[in-house]
Amino acid sequence: MVKIRLRRVGAKKAPFYRVVVADSRYPRDGRFIEEICTYDPLTDPSTIKIDAEKALSWIKSGAQPTDTVKVLLKKSGIIE
Repeated sequence: MVKIRLRRVGAKKAPFYRVVVADSRYPRDGRFIEEICTYDPLTDPSTIKIDAEKALSWIKSGAQPTDTVKVLLKKSGIIE
């Protein structure tokens, strides 16, 4: 199954995430298919830079967003 999930790339105690499309069998920070977004929780307010077209096309083709990614997509107004 293809998932849309977070991939941590930040340093220790300084998280920075990329939202990626990956096979659910791969590890969290391992191989992925495509990067569609970045998320920085340390800024005030949190910074979310997302490619809406890519996200919607992956969701329409059957990719399942994780709970956290679903919240980020709702905050940015891509899904209801």
